[in-house]
Amino acid sequence: MKIGIIGLPNVGKSTLFNALTKLQVLEANYPFATIEPNVGTVEVIDPRLKVLSKIFHSKKTIAALIEFRDIAGLVAGASQGEGLGNQFLSHIRHVDAICHVVKCFEDPNIAHVVDKSDPLEEIKIIETELALSDLEQIEKRLQKIAKQKKKGDKDLIIEHALLTKIKNHLTNEIAEKLVLSDEELKMVKNFNLLFLKPSLYLANIKERDLININANPFLQKVLAYAQQKGKKVIPLCLQLEKELSFLKTQDKAIFLQDYGLTQTAFTRLIQESYQLLGLQTYFTAGPQEVHAWAFTKGLKAPECAKIIHTDFQKGSIKAEV
Repeated sequence: MKIGIIGLPNVGKSTLFNALTKLQVLEANYPFATIEPNVGTVEVIDPRLKVLSKIFHSKKTIAALIEFRDIAGLVAGASQGEGLGNQFLSHIRHVDAICHVVKCFEDPNIAHVVDKSDPLEEIKIIETELALSDLEQIEKRLQKIAKQKKKGDKDLIIEHALLTKIKNHLTNEIAEKLVLSDEELKMVKNFNLLFLKPSLYLANIKERDLININANPFLQKVLAYAQQKGKKVIPLCLQLEKELSFLKTQDKAIFLQDYGLTQTAFTRLIQESYQLLGLQTYFTAGPQEVHAWAFTKGLKAPECAKIIHTDFQKGSIKAEV
């Protein structure tokens, strides 16, 4: 499962990616420092792994993994190709969920692609470009099937009606209120529509704001907007989180205590990302290793067994509970 890190240029996407994955991709104070997506995996922290490891005296412990992709910054006009926008939007189509990074502070030393610091304007630029990209795709398909449906093809008539409904919602900026049935979702699955991808906001704040996040007016705007959209917000200071990611566990705990925190924002981000993807965990355990396996909620035991090896699904008889 893949999560795409998106946002305007210079909001902290690559800093987030580096701190999460312990990689060292280019972080630069100018637009489009990233062109091709950076890809890295992150372990899902699960205390049950240690418990099982002790019970089975396992030699090795393997956590479930989430793949993060650092996608180049989008700008206004991206859906029309501005700033290599079409290329970057295509990268987003290949992820399963979206982490939208928003800068919630002012800093004259950071290069801007908008005239002033306004997180809501920045969010709307990105969401508008995602919607326009979806609209373009839908309109092309509608034009293609318009003549064919006149011949009475029932499937095309149904598809045309569904795409028209989606188009109207996107045009009126109420896509988040659109409820699609399981059957309708299957019909549009191959479109990889961006507005259907689950998403959350990551609000990048200054270190001083961690003591009292309610004092940050930019963050309050994002929280109110996210509540309207039914989305979650994770406030964090990316520079601080990056420093924490390289500390030992004991030193990290002392650092967090100074800020009145019980866990890093990255720990919460990984947990929220896991939920966003609709994932759960099952374990295999023995003397050699304890292994956490991620599966999509709703899968049955034989389908989960296939995650380990296809032969396990073929030879599956029953599961004891």
